[in-house]
Amino acid sequence: MSLKHSKHWSHTHTDYSYRPHNLPLTDNCGKRSIRTFVDFRHTNMPEGLDIKGFPLLCLINLTCVSKVKVVSFLLGLVLTFLIMASYLLMWDRKGLLLSAFPHPFRPVVIMTSATTAENSLDRGFIDLKTLVKMINSNEQNTSRKVPDKKDVINTDPRFFSVIPRHFLPHIKSPCWYEELSGDIGTDPYKNNRFSLRSKSFKNVCDHMRARFHQNVCDIDGKRFRLRCLPYFYIIGQPKCGTTDLFHRLLMLPELKFNTIKEPHWWTRKRFGYIRFKKGFQERFPIEDYLDLFDLAAINIQVGISGNSSGEHIANEIITGEASASTLWDNQAWSYLHGNEEQTEPPFLAQDFIHAVQPGANIIIMLRDPVERLYSDYLYFTLANKSAEDFHQKVVECVQLFQSCLSERSLRSCVYNTSLFNAMPVRLTLGMYFVFVLDWLTIFQREQILVLRLEDYAANLRKTLKTVLDFLGVGPLSEQVEASLTKRPMSNTRRAKDRILGPMLPATRNLLSQFYQPFNSKLASILNKKAFLWSYS
Repeated sequence: MSLKHSKHWSHTHTDYSYRPHNLPLTDNCGKRSIRTFVDFRHTNMPEGLDIKGFPLLCLINLTCVSKVKVVSFLLGLVLTFLIMASYLLMWDRKGLLLSAFPHPFRPVVIMTSATTAENSLDRGFIDLKTLVKMINSNEQNTSRKVPDKKDVINTDPRFFSVIPRHFLPHIKSPCWYEELSGDIGTDPYKNNRFSLRSKSFKNVCDHMRARFHQNVCDIDGKRFRLRCLPYFYIIGQPKCGTTDLFHRLLMLPELKFNTIKEPHWWTRKRFGYIRFKKGFQERFPIEDYLDLFDLAAINIQVGISGNSSGEHIANEIITGEASASTLWDNQAWSYLHGNEEQTEPPFLAQDFIHAVQPGANIIIMLRDPVERLYSDYLYFTLANKSAEDFHQKVVECVQLFQSCLSERSLRSCVYNTSLFNAMPVRLTLGMYFVFVLDWLTIFQREQILVLRLEDYAANLRKTLKTVLDFLGVGPLSEQVEASLTKRPMSNTRRAKDRILGPMLPATRNLLSQFYQPFNSKLASILNKKAFLWSYS
């Protein structure tokens, strides 16, 4: 979608923290004395003077008040009046002068209690029945036309020239030989952007640099190095257990050579973005991304050369990564190209992965979208968190999405970057079926494993077995299986966030009804009722 030609959406990446309802308010407002220009309490007041009548006396007799103060006070009143008038006159046309909104500004009720939140819904603050009807009526517009492979390749010919069309047949991971040019003594990781920004990966590069000669082989008088792409991708969603799953998989002998969990290369860094709010920084070339899997490639090459100790066989070592943005994040296109004629991204991350690696294995972890959103809020909000604040933000997001849906298709609203930036919490990330359906339009169903965090937490051993069977890993020794299941959970809710307690009942009710049609569609395309979640 065009950020420049949108009718209602902001064309700038704006910080929306300056909205009136987000301004900090003190609890004792109005309870403490405030000295102003017309504070007539005088420290040298004569004894016995009637204090109550003194201000009135001074108002009548201006000689007891500085004329400068009076003039300043009147000028302040005039200035305040003019500012308020300008805001009122511009309200419907351009919104507040200090911020830009993608839709006409709507007042948001600041909730101070669960009762207030309930009452806001009872008064029809959000017409949920109409909203659900709009979502259901838009479902037929969610189908996506898959772009032609040639068009995908033409977006970045150099990237596709680096990766061959076929991989080595006798190796499980997607690997190939890349011809080396120049002096073999040259540091191959000197300019790697990941190593320059990650101390842990820099240490990995130092280790690989000392062993790099083990990854070099001679073929017909030429020197080659082994290169690999990930054998599997854990692509989302955030706050759904992807970190815990990835770190457990790293305990397996076949996977322990993987390095960075979330490179976010397919969605951000290859376009030059690390964090979108910081703007364009520098592109991470495909070579930098491939370096992330060099530790596995070196050990695979050792096995191929026959120098392995026998602990790891080359065709058993697999590569993988777990960027939780890969499933849903396609914002880079709107920042780079504008897409003036597009209402949604012309290309998605999966188009590029499939173009170079049509046999990739995809793992998706999901959870109840209601709980996911609250967990996401607690994790990414840095200050002033509360159940009431969360409710306020949810109401605003639902309003914004409903407004978008009244004019655009469901997919257009889900992928709209301006709408995403305007939302104070990431509501669209819980609309799972839109993202999953888009991946299923290009990858085969058997290539995608969709898990629920609830099942993972309730029966870890069983879920891990499902994952390992999907990856073709195992059987495991009793020692490895015990270490996998006994490992403490990763990335759990922080103690200071647990103190805040659960979300308000009104918030849960609102979100449950909002996400219900999305969950129903997801359960339908996956043919599994568990994805309805209990409230559906």
